[in-house]
Amino acid sequence: MTFLLLNQTFHPDVMATGQYLTDVALRLVERGHQVTVVTSRRAYDQPRTQFPKEEMWRGIRVYRVGTTGFGKGAKWRRAADFASFLALASLRLARLPRPEVVVTLTSPPLISFLGAGLARLRRSRFFYWVMDFNPDEAIAAGWLRPHSPVARVLDWISRFSLRQARKILALDRFMRERIVAKGIAPAKVLVIPPWSHDTEVTFDAEGRERFRKAHGLDGKFVVMYSGNHSPVHPLDTLLAAARQLASNPDVTFCFIGGGSEWRKIQEKQKTDRTLSNIICLPYQPLDQLAGSLSAADLHVVVMGNDFVGLVHPCKIYNALSVGAPVLYIGPSPSHISEILDTLDGHYTCAAAHHGDVERVVEQILRVRRESAALVRQPPKISSMFSRETLLPRLVAELEGQ
Repeated sequence: MTFLLLNQTFHPDVMATGQYLTDVALRLVERGHQVTVVTSRRAYDQPRTQFPKEEMWRGIRVYRVGTTGFGKGAKWRRAADFASFLALASLRLARLPRPEVVVTLTSPPLISFLGAGLARLRRSRFFYWVMDFNPDEAIAAGWLRPHSPVARVLDWISRFSLRQARKILALDRFMRERIVAKGIAPAKVLVIPPWSHDTEVTFDAEGRERFRKAHGLDGKFVVMYSGNHSPVHPLDTLLAAARQLASNPDVTFCFIGGGSEWRKIQEKQKTDRTLSNIICLPYQPLDQLAGSLSAADLHVVVMGNDFVGLVHPCKIYNALSVGAPVLYIGPSPSHISEILDTLDGHYTCAAAHHGDVERVVEQILRVRRESAALVRQPPKISSMFSRETLLPRLVAELEGQ
């Protein structure tokens, strides 16, 4: 079969959606299918970095289209980058032969419209893999007014894409409920969570020591937030906890990743003397991810109160794969809180609501006290979210099995 995969990021970009799409593309090629990817030339979080315009990579034909490189500052910058990518991707798609199957993710938000429209014109099967649910996410974040003309247009595009899809792949039951509420038949919406990169990401004692030594973390209790730093994952409560613990020389907060909020934290690190106990590092390459994640003594997962079913913090899965304790800051119920409820009593985990700084500090210090007796071993539930469990399920759906 011939597959066309559309998304703003793909290998070698380190963004999560690009990594998941790369996994799918490689598995499809392994199973004898022809795979074409249309993606962006610019790295998602470092727009000055550009990848080859066209290449055959491990049996996958990759076309990368140019975009403006304004970055993530003002809204108009992001809008210009999105618009230029969509326009140039449309031109590239028009020159490609008919695929039997079209798969789109959700970066940038309107890319599903391209995939749905192309599939309808070419009579291809269309699969919509919803990583972020827009425009609902943008409205919840305050980026769009609920009943503005732009919001109405985007909602129509979202509903069109959902209706055109043969199957919709949602990341959790909360996202599925939001999709069904749009008038989509429940049988059409499948829940397949993101997976951990469990073959590459397991506890790595040597990588842990290398990472800690390289970044001056020897002898420290490391609280780590690793991943996309977006307003939908507000870090105010965690930063307030860092301020309260600034007088404790043994505790260091490590922020790894990128995004608009990461740059704000990086600036605070330089200018705010009450945050002398934090370090900021960029995204780590996948081949070094096990070492960086293993370096944490406590992983933090955050979700904004209004974003249950709209976004899905994938970082929980790799944190579980390295056997690290997890602190969740966010609403309940949610997919993350349900995972932690399953683990409760069998694994070191904790939860706190946004604004409850005292509980966050309390839980950090509790895990620190217990860390000496901790055995770094993934919980049994982590196998439910392994790549070898979930990737074959997703690929089987795409193949129509």
